[in-house]
Amino acid sequence: MDTMSVTGIIATSPRHVVTKEGFDVTSFRLASTGRKFDKGQQAWVDSDTNWFTVVSFRQLAHNANLSLTKGDRVVVRGKLKVREWSNDDKSGTSVEIEAESLGHDLLWGTTTYERSSSLGEGDDAQEDEPF
Repeated sequence: MDTMSVTGIIATSPRHVVTKEGFDVTSFRLASTGRKFDKGQQAWVDSDTNWFTVVSFRQLAHNANLSLTKGDRVVVRGKLKVREWSNDDKSGTSVEIEAESLGHDLLWGTTTYERSSSLGEGDDAQEDEPF
């Protein structure tokens, strides 16, 4: 699987569920529109918008649920998954990012960081795998 980083705007209200096994899952749609300089217009213009479904699990999902809202500009890093799907008479392609890290895009604003108490105080070993 390919790992990628994407910036964009959260286009849907994040959906948070807890599985019957007790695992947190948070997902949302991300709209990522690039910008390019148009020499003819002598101005920056929007290029096409790419749409991704972002899914996070466990502690990242829990923190995302508490921190992110529709309209936030975010940075997402994770594993890219492209899948073909079909049901009845419809079919298509799903482009998903399984998030490994999420955060607000500080180019567009400020945020305040608060460490999750469930990660433990001063426990550096857990920072790599906060499950």
